[in-house]
Parts: sequence; C-alpha cells; structure tokens
Amino acid sequence: MPPFRAEAVLFDFDGTLTRPGAIDFEAVRQALHCPPDMYILEFVDGLPEGEERQRARATLERFELEGAARSEPNEGAEGVVQQLRGLSLPLGILTRNGRAAVERGLERCAHIGPADFDVIVTRDDDVLPKPAPDGIRLAARRLGVPVEHMLVVGDFRLDMQAGRNAGAVTVYLTNSEGCERPGDATAESPEAADCDFVIRRLNDLEAVVRLGLPLPQGKLPNQLLARYLGGLDVADPAVLVGAGVGEDVAALDVSGDEVMVVHGDPITLTSADLGRLAVLVNANDIATSGGEPRWLLTTVLLPAGTTPSEALHLLENIAATSAGAGIALVGGHTEITAAVTRPVVAATMLGTLPRADLRDKRGVAEGDQVLLTKALAIEGTALLAGELPDRLRTLGMTAEQLAACRHLLDRLSISEEARIARGFAGVRALHDITEGGLATALEELSVACGHAITVRRETVPVYPETQQLCGLLGADPLGLIGSGSLLACCRPDESEPLVSTLGRAGIAATLIGVVGGPGAGVTALENGRAASWPQFETDEAARLLQD
Repeated sequence: MPPFRAEAVLFDFDGTLTRPGAIDFEAVRQALHCPPDMYILEFVDGLPEGEERQRARATLERFELEGAARSEPNEGAEGVVQQLRGLSLPLGILTRNGRAAVERGLERCAHIGPADFDVIVTRDDDVLPKPAPDGIRLAARRLGVPVEHMLVVGDFRLDMQAGRNAGAVTVYLTNSEGCERPGDATAESPEAADCDFVIRRLNDLEAVVRLGLPLPQGKLPNQLLARYLGGLDVADPAVLVGAGVGEDVAALDVSGDEVMVVHGDPITLTSADLGRLAVLVNANDIATSGGEPRWLLTTVLLPAGTTPSEALHLLENIAATSAGAGIALVGGHTEITAAVTRPVVAATMLGTLPRADLRDKRGVAEGDQVLLTKALAIEGTALLAGELPDRLRTLGMTAEQLAACRHLLDRLSISEEARIARGFAGVRALHDITEGGLATALEELSVACGHAITVRRETVPVYPETQQLCGLLGADPLGLIGSGSLLACCRPDESEPLVSTLGRAGIAATLIGVVGGPGAGVTALENGRAASWPQFETDEAARLLQD
C-alpha cells in the first residue's frame, strides 16, 4: 500500500460517474472513419484544420450528447459523492468529453449535480486531454491542493496514465471483475492497470479515501491495528504469546544453555525507509554479540495528521523486513501524538546464542587484527541521498548517481558476515558502525575492550558513491553513520582465513588496524607515518541535516 494523503478526489465521467456503455464508440468510429488503432479524440484533432475537422467535432459532440441523454448514474456514484462531500473533501471531474455532455449527464442524476463538484475540466478547457497530466494539474491549482494529494478515479488506462504522469494517487474502477469496457479500447484487468488502488465498485472508494485522511491522536485504532497484526506470520515455536490487540506482553520460551541478548535503538535521523532501518540496525547489534536476532518489539510514534495509509505503509515495512530476516515481530505500541513532528520507531531486538559462543569485547588481546567489512558510511550515504536529493542535484549529482547511493541500503545488514565471523574461534569481538562513523566506532571498541587501537588510514575502504557525495557536501566519511559495516577483532593467525571465507560469500573485508596494549584511544598511521584521527561530537549526517 502506498502512503498517501487525500485532500481532493478527481473523477473521470463516462464509465466512472455514469454507467459504462452510454456512448456507442463503434458507431462513432464508423461515422468518423476512425482507424481501430487510434483514440477517437486524437483522430479528430489530427484532421486538417477547417471544415473537415469541424464536421468531425460536431459528429463527436452529437454522439456524446445523445449518450449523455440516455446515461444513468453508475452504481454507488451519487452515494459516494455525497459521502465524500460529508468528509469536506473538494471534488472534481476530469473528462475527455465536452462540457455540454457532462452537464447533460449530470441532469440524469437525481441527487447530485454540477454544484457538487468544485471543478469540472473538459476538452473545452485549454489543456491537453488524458493521458497528458495537464487537466489534473489544472484541477489541483483550481482546488488549491498539491497534485500528489489528489486521488484520480477512473475506469480506463488513460485515467491511470494521466494520474501517474501528474504524480497523483490513482484508483482504478473495474465496474466489477471481468466487466468488459465497450467501445474504443480493449477491456483492462486490475493487473494491467498502472494504478495505486483497484476497486470493483464506487461504493468501495470511501474506504480507500479514508486511508488518506488524518488519524486522531492517541493509540492506533484497534480496527487498523488488527488489519496489520492479522497479516503477521510468526512461525517461531518459541513464541507462546505474540503480538495481538489486547495483548500486553509477549511470552517467549527460552530454555537449555542458551543466553538471551537484548538491544534497543530508536531511528531518528531519517523518515525514509524507516521500517527497514529500525529492524536491520537493531538486528545488527544482536549479531555483533554472536547472537541470532529472533524477536522484535517496536514502539512507533506517528505525528498528528498521519493517515492510515502512511501508518500501514510503515508498519508493513517493519513486518516485511522482519519476515525477510527471519525475525518474529512479537509486540510493541503504536500511537499518534503531537509529541513528535515525524515518525519515530524505537525498537527492542532480542536474540539467543549458546553461552559458549557469546562474544565479550573484554576478551580482545594485544596483537589482534582489526578487520572492516564492506566500506565506510553505507547508511549515511544512502540517508543523505534520500534526504538531500535537490541539494545534491544542484551540486552536480545525476539521478543515476543518487539512485546508486540510495541502493547502498541493500547492504545494510551485517547478519551474514557476523554468522561467518562467529564460526572462527579467533574472532574475539564484533562491533557495528553506527552514529559517528568509523572514527567513533573505533573509539567505542577501544573503550569496551580496554586496549588502544592503531588504524592505518590508507587501508580504510570508501565506496566511490560515498567519496563523491561527501566531497560535494563537505563531509568526512570517517564521521558519517555507517550501519552495514562490521568491525572484527581477530587473532592474527585467523585473519586471512576469515577474509577469504567472507570473500567467497561475496563480502569484502579489509585489515585496517591492530590492537595495542592496555588502555584506550585510537591512533592513526598513514603510509607508516603518524597521522591525525578525527573525533566527531555530532554525526556528519546529523550536522548536514540540521544546516
């Protein structure tokens, strides 16, 4: 389900507000000598200017008016218009017909008329017809709403194409499953329609619209929560009591020699891909202990004005990411509140591992080698490309380069490399790179293990995408949030086998430093000479997003 806001609804006319079949399109074609592979309006507009085109237009208008005179309101049309007006939503009509045919068709309605529509755009207006987006954009301007907050409802491919071209939310009306559209086009299936939503009858439209209306403050309504929770498939037999409306706790069966490891982190720097980040970032921390991420609880705080579709989009993103990672979503809390200005997800991840496999950073020894998987600033590169696209385009990045930066999120999980690393007895500690980047992560690792660390700056890998983005924004990759990369402290005799095993799994790993004697702190070398090592009070992404 796409997240959206509904601030206006724009209807097609023939076959949408009126029953299909009022106009005999085959008769129109024959009268105009229109080829079967052309749309009628485009054929008429393509005729030479002058008497021939005028006659064709008069013929088309006559058929339209005759069809309008015998048309009937579509099933549910009058009721849904009244319902939407009761929700104080601006309504409009966009049609390839002439204005006179629309007005005559509305005269056939008993309970609605032209006054029920705040805007009516026809081919008599100075705009290109559907599938061009011009009519939708004109309607949005006249209604004073952003075009992306407008729902375009129609029964034909041109309606959906126009909506997509304009950037509006599209709703495809099938007029019941298997219903063939008579006239000048092949019947369309919901699968073939390029749309956001499919409805069989206009009576179904109100439910779609309500997904785009703001929710009241407080807990997510039980009906909406039940819709989401009902789709969860928790196959883990250790979950005795899972997530459900009215369930206050989750009950998990942990027995034998297993150790439970627990971690909790909120995601606050971005609202893009928030659900995926919340799951994977927290799973990464469990993986660094040597554990297997198994259970997740989330506290989701949504700002006032959030719509059901926006809430469900985020929740379903959390559920899908959890399922893909083999993690059972077992509970949490969801609330709409003015205490936040954008969505916040605070997650608690639980995992298990055999007691003997627990990685304790205090076991690191002098001489251990420090390895880094992948490269710097995976999360930060994707985050800034998603949050500052206009600024980066102005600075010279292309759409393809921005997409490549955003796609780095596909490398966010460190679960696979952590599984491989914990198979080596010589791997004494694992640590993931989060806010503050590699510079901060190495400082944290040094404090946790009680040893100084020396890093060789020239060996630290950086993706070309990260180099370009940081160069344009004036950011240091060493201080940019780096979820997706794993630090491993490994006995020297096992570091090369570990790098080789990771490489066979398609995961790059680089030796970047060595553990020193007892103490704390990070020193740097560059090509054998002492070099500076930065410290960051604020993550580079947070600094740039505050500018």
